[in-house]
Amino acid sequence: MTQPNSDSPQNTFNISGSSIGNMLGSGTMNINETTQQRATANASTSVDKTVEGQKKVILILAANPKSTPALRLDEEVREIDAGLRRASQRDRFHLEQRWAVRSRDVQNALLDLKPQVVHFSGHGGGEDGLFLENETGKAVAVGTEALAGLFELFADRVECVVLNACYSEVQAAAIAKHIPSVIGMNKAIGDRAAIEFAVLFYAALGSGESVEFAYKLGCNAIRMAGIEEYLTPVLKRKPV
Repeated sequence: MTQPNSDSPQNTFNISGSSIGNMLGSGTMNINETTQQRATANASTSVDKTVEGQKKVILILAANPKSTPALRLDEEVREIDAGLRRASQRDRFHLEQRWAVRSRDVQNALLDLKPQVVHFSGHGGGEDGLFLENETGKAVAVGTEALAGLFELFADRVECVVLNACYSEVQAAAIAKHIPSVIGMNKAIGDRAAIEFAVLFYAALGSGESVEFAYKLGCNAIRMAGIEEYLTPVLKRKPV
């Protein structure tokens, strides 16, 4: 996941009855039974909604503009999804994906989905920022301060940000001023290492582990795979 060449161009009681029926004992019993059944059904629906409302949303934002080296983003997202589906606490999470993202797509996704975890997969350029797409699919850099300012607006709901992009440590440090846990990369990271880290990171979260444990397991996954990039991911914490 290298910096792109800046010179190149780039998816939710009404009970009706006669007054005579209401005066009959059996009719009254039927009405009471029906009312109780419907109350039970409503209570069940309420519980279902509550459970759904407690799910943590993981939002994956992917960008691989036309002018940048091809990345195996589809494999990364597919493996993350598969790992979460296998996890013991998978019902606690809901995965959302947005592809070929532009700045407006990122803003709208944060507004609409209200995620607790935001994962960016794509290219980074160090001080230049992260590379998203413009209207024609070409690369456009979004600066560090703009990204930090965006996440500051959503600091009441976002708990963790993962920047799976090269040289993204500088953005991670800036965003961590507002978000409890942010992971970035301190240098270039290859596809294989990026995928190994992401898959085990989310497998750990899906098993109920902490962000710190998941981070360490992700780094260990890179090392266990025999890849010399296990020190590339760095975890930044919001100052206390």
